Amino acid sequence: MKKSTKAVVLSLAERCKNILSSNWHSQLHTIKADAKGSKGDIHSSRVKYFFKRGKPYIWIPEGDLHNVNTMIDERGSFSVVHTIPGPLMGLLKSIKKLPPRVALTGDVVPLKDDKVKLAWESLRQAIESEREVILHPSYSVSGVLSSSTIGFKSRSENLLEVLEGNDPYVVYKFDIRFCSYIDINGSIHEVDVDNIAVAKTDPLSPFTEKLIDGINQSQARRRALMLFCFVYLNKCARDAFILSVDRKGFDVLAKMPSVTTKDGLSHYEWKDLRFSFKEEADDIEGFCHKLVEMEEDALKNLSSFSGLALQEGVAS
Repeated sequence: MKKSTKAVVLSLAERCKNILSSNWHSQLHTIKADAKGSKGDIHSSRVKYFFKRGKPYIWIPEGDLHNVNTMIDERGSFSVVHTIPGPLMGLLKSIKKLPPRVALTGDVVPLKDDKVKLAWESLRQAIESEREVILHPSYSVSGVLSSSTIGFKSRSENLLEVLEGNDPYVVYKFDIRFCSYIDINGSIHEVDVDNIAVAKTDPLSPFTEKLIDGINQSQARRRALMLFCFVYLNKCARDAFILSVDRKGFDVLAKMPSVTTKDGLSHYEWKDLRFSFKEEADDIEGFCHKLVEMEEDALKNLSSFSGLALQEGVAS
């Protein structure tokens, strides 16, 4: 059996940046205000945003109360959940776990006219670039994404209605002062904002949702994940889902035996396992190619192991 390699674990700053870069909507909270100033109550609503150069740029409908609140008090908080499509969300709910998420506090600052034009143009360019990849995928990319049931929408395509819709928006930037990462078990980790700014933006971020859904909706690829557990980590998994993807590898949520009772019955628990690539993936095509290579390599190793076991059995 192949020996496992040391897992390359993402830093908290990288995990935060991946979540912020892969999503397109968040929950924004601002302090309610009137002509007399801040009232102390909180107004919350779901808003669309685009993460660029270490900051969220937020599109708020003109009629939203946030526009009034931020004129009096710029302070706000901003929460983003890791994209969890398809059957994975149902699984997390059943085992009483929540998707990882990022919580930010800072200032909601309106953009000046020249900066607004740049924000719109940046969003347009990102949409065009990502649509080209999704609508004209390579063979390896198509093989992974074809199982996805969420259509051909990427992060930026969900923002397309902002560009093409008739609803007017006010554009803001969110200047981050504090950041927290909340993991799948609900533990809170404080993250240095400067580390988020300098962390590399993952090239897979725009396609995270479709990659996760495409793998988890495929029974063959989920069986491959279980095979990875056996071949690379020497662990027997009864079921497995991919939890997150990035340029360095991926996280798997695997159903592992925990204890065996005296009458031979096994009890299981879901564990988060990390699989790392030997080299980073430069883009979505590189990720899909490396995933297929791992599947082929695992099958070869399993065949070799089975052949060796058979030979030893005959010899004995």
